[in-house]
Amino acid sequence: MININGLEKIKEKALKEHIPIIMDDTLEVIEGVMLNKKVNSILEIGTATGYSAICFSNFIDENGKIDTIERDEERIIQAKENIKIVNKKINILEGDAIEILPTLNEKYDMIFIDAAKGKYPFFLKEALRLLKDDGIIFADNILYKGYVMSDYNKHKQRTAVTHLREYIKLVTEDKTLTTEILEVGDGIAITKKLIK
Repeated sequence: MININGLEKIKEKALKEHIPIIMDDTLEVIEGVMLNKKVNSILEIGTATGYSAICFSNFIDENGKIDTIERDEERIIQAKENIKIVNKKINILEGDAIEILPTLNEKYDMIFIDAAKGKYPFFLKEALRLLKDDGIIFADNILYKGYVMSDYNKHKQRTAVTHLREYIKLVTEDKTLTTEILEVGDGIAITKKLIK
């Protein structure tokens, strides 16, 4: 198990520096799923300071691993420092997820999407390719401050909102998928492939 004090310090520092990290109630939902499902390989799109990857590592076996993608150099340095508190395998893939994802071919039990909102449809396409048949995809911040389900159309966030709406449309209209959208945190979409 992880040193709780160490984890709390990472969380406090991220919040103080306004670095977006997974919200407590969102984390609770994911951890609830992980308690009931064997998850041994995780792909995370958007490492930030490594907080969520460290939390997820509690639920994987000793031989399990987490691959997490981050492009921000300062956050990569912080994440590398932070993940030292974990004795499990967390690999930081450094660079832009748009470039890294197409190079991956491993299959994952769980994929957590929490990066550029305007790229969610692309992330979904790659996540579905990399997901095991009985795997699960979590997309965080899917309701984006409530803008996604409102008539919000201000220029500043328009691209993000448009692409998040597209993501929801893709996962809810695809007959090969089942998706649940929960209004916890900033909204989370939970997608699974329908087993044939």
